[in-house]
Amino acid sequence: MTVLIISSSEDPASTNIKNSLLDQTTWEEHGTFYNTPVYRNVSMNNLVIVTIPDKKIRHESIDTELQEQLHIDPRIALFLSRHRSKMGAPTLTVHPIGNFGDAEFGGRPKTLVPCAPRMMAHLLRLIRKNLQPTGLEYQVCYEATHHGPFLKIPTLFVEVGSTETQWQQKEPASIIATSLLELLTTYQYEEEFPKDIPVLLGIGGGHYAPRFTDVAFQKKVAFGHMIPSYQIDSGVIDWTMIHQAIQATPDLQGVYLHKKALKKSQVTQYKQLFNDHNIPVVSSEELPVLL
Repeated sequence: MTVLIISSSEDPASTNIKNSLLDQTTWEEHGTFYNTPVYRNVSMNNLVIVTIPDKKIRHESIDTELQEQLHIDPRIALFLSRHRSKMGAPTLTVHPIGNFGDAEFGGRPKTLVPCAPRMMAHLLRLIRKNLQPTGLEYQVCYEATHHGPFLKIPTLFVEVGSTETQWQQKEPASIIATSLLELLTTYQYEEEFPKDIPVLLGIGGGHYAPRFTDVAFQKKVAFGHMIPSYQIDSGVIDWTMIHQAIQATPDLQGVYLHKKALKKSQVTQYKQLFNDHNIPVVSSEELPVLL
C-alpha cells in the first residue's frame, strides 16, 4: 500500500513542491516513470513520488497505470499543482476532484473521485500554521470540488496560486512540502485519523468555499466533497449527483449548508431532501471547537 505523490514537469509550482520534498528528507530512486526517477522515502518507505510530463488534470487513471507498469499499489493520491485564477491573488489551496457536469477539464462527466476529508482538513490547517511565521500574505482555503483526472482511489490536490509569479517562488512551495511531510509523519491514510472528527458534505457558497474554510479552522470537522452554488444554479445537481458525492466522501456523518449563500427555497429543499434520507443537516454550533 502506497501513498502516491504526483508531480508534473510542465508545472513550475508542482516541480518546486517536489524539489522541496526531496530536499527536506531522504529519498532513494526506485526505477523510472516516463523516463523520470521514481523516489521512495527512506524513513516512510510506502511514500512514493512520481513525475509525469503532461497536465495532471488530464492524466487519467494514473493509479491503474502505476499498478500495471510498476506494480505500485497506491492507496491515496496527492497531486502537487499550480492554481490559476483571473484575480491572481496569492493562494494556497486544498480540494477534492471530480465533475458535477461536463468533463471540460479532465476526468469523467458527472463523476466524482473518492476524497480524503480528514486528510484535507489537517493539511489545510498545517499549511496555515506553517505560513504564519513567514510573513507571506497568502490566502489559505479549500476549493470546491472540480476538474480531473479520474482515479479510483481517494485523491486530493494541493496548490500554489495564482499566477506565474507565485508558481516560480520557492517559499510557498516549501510551506506546502513542510506541511505534507508533517501530515504524513503522523497520518498517511484517511482511516488512520480519529473517528471523532465529523465528516460533512458541504453545499453552497463560492468556488473558494469561504464558509467551509472558516468552519474547518474554527471547529473539529472535515469537509469532503463541496458543491458550490454555481453548480446548483446551473441545474446539474440532483439527488443522483448528491448521492454520488455522499458515496465518494468516506465516513460521512452529515451535511453542512452554507445557508447565506443559498436561496431560501434551496435551503428548504435540501433540508427536506436530507431529512427524507435520514442524513443530518449539521450547523456550526453543533460542532466541537477545534483545540
